[in-house]
Amino acid sequence: MSEDAVFRSGFAAILGRPNVGKSTLLNALVGEKVAIVSDKPQTTRGRVLGVMSMPQGQIVFLDTPGLTEARNKLGEYMLSAAYDALTGADAIIIVAAAGSVGPKDRAVIEKFSKRKLPKVLVLNKIDAASREVVARDLQSFNAPPYDQYDAILPMSAKTGGGVDTLRSLLFDRMPEGPRYFPDDMVTDQPEYMLCAELIREKALARLREEVPHGIGVEIQRVEKLSGGLTEIYANVYVERAAHKGIVLGKQGSMLRAIGTEARLDIEKLLATHVSLQLWVKVREDWRNRADDLRTLGYVRERG
Repeated sequence: MSEDAVFRSGFAAILGRPNVGKSTLLNALVGEKVAIVSDKPQTTRGRVLGVMSMPQGQIVFLDTPGLTEARNKLGEYMLSAAYDALTGADAIIIVAAAGSVGPKDRAVIEKFSKRKLPKVLVLNKIDAASREVVARDLQSFNAPPYDQYDAILPMSAKTGGGVDTLRSLLFDRMPEGPRYFPDDMVTDQPEYMLCAELIREKALARLREEVPHGIGVEIQRVEKLSGGLTEIYANVYVERAAHKGIVLGKQGSMLRAIGTEARLDIEKLLATHVSLQLWVKVREDWRNRADDLRTLGYVRERG
């Protein structure tokens, strides 16, 4: 970059209803996995920061929990985390899923159309919808208040289609600013939280519908030993005693499968061999207990 070139930087908040692919989009924009992904709604429970650095600038993306009605204290925190991401944002990305744009999605889109800052409406998951469905959804956005958006982009965060266009569009709208994070930093999440989220991701993928929302993971201890081995001890919490047996599986088979899959991803993250030890414990109604939410890392102290 030449000495007189403008360095652009800023923050872009990613918002939308649950299960529209916000976390997949964040990972695609950053180019690395910084947020866990699942087909279960409300997988993202807190603000996840991802950094995209280029010679000419830097964009800090803020992935947020899905905008939906809060049913417990965790839900209230998730909504708060989503709206807090707007504080200081230089741009917003509203995400909807092709073929699934319902009245609640439109209410979100219309609500944020009033924001006086650069904003992009992303029609995601076009790889999973027919051309006719995508065309129908795009046509439905061809009227006020959707015309308040700087752009309406059909894309597939899963395949990467349209991601470069979104990057360029956002970068052009970033203000001149500093480099907020080092070039080699892609997220501000501590390693222990990333490990806990990877364990939860594998649990979400394997467990039936009524269990995942009540699962929390706490890293108890991380020990880096000689010989390139890291030992990680973690508790997997469930809200009901009946769910403990489901997570354990027959003779511990389910927990072993979750642990094996999580360990492989954690080894990639830490670039070391990992010994992962998991225990399942009951912590009744933890999603409504402030102390438990704080212990599991969902409620952060405000500075």
